[in-house]
Amino acid sequence: MVYRQILSKGFLGWDVVRMARPYSDDLRRKLLEAHELGKGTLSELADQFGVSLAWAWKISSAKKRTGMMERKPYRPGPKSRVDRTAVVALLKNKPDLYLRELQVELKASTGVSVSKPHLWKIVGELDFRRKKVSPRHRTRHGGES
Repeated sequence: MVYRQILSKGFLGWDVVRMARPYSDDLRRKLLEAHELGKGTLSELADQFGVSLAWAWKISSAKKRTGMMERKPYRPGPKSRVDRTAVVALLKNKPDLYLRELQVELKASTGVSVSKPHLWKIVGELDFRRKKVSPRHRTRHGGES
């Protein structure tokens, strides 16, 4: 498989080879519509639009298979099994839980095991404060009581 690559400035000015961005849905749509209207073969249209014949074949077969001209939306990784409402309920009842304690409570209430880094990410996405509330009253500095 041939990949389009671009050369760009990286960290500290070194040249870095990076993957190019995918073609736009607009380009896909224009090429497929031109093919459907009989304005040329895939080979001719690939030359006209400045894309590879392999890419034209690929999107043409995807259109035949799915009926869609647009790309399939990108969805990274598997869906999380963590019940976010359970996490919210646990943190509202006990806002001072450490991650390891939250991990144990979540396992007990929902039966789902979750790693501490993933739990940290979920707590951050739910906009909970990570700073624990101190049980003692803090006094001001400077001698005031």
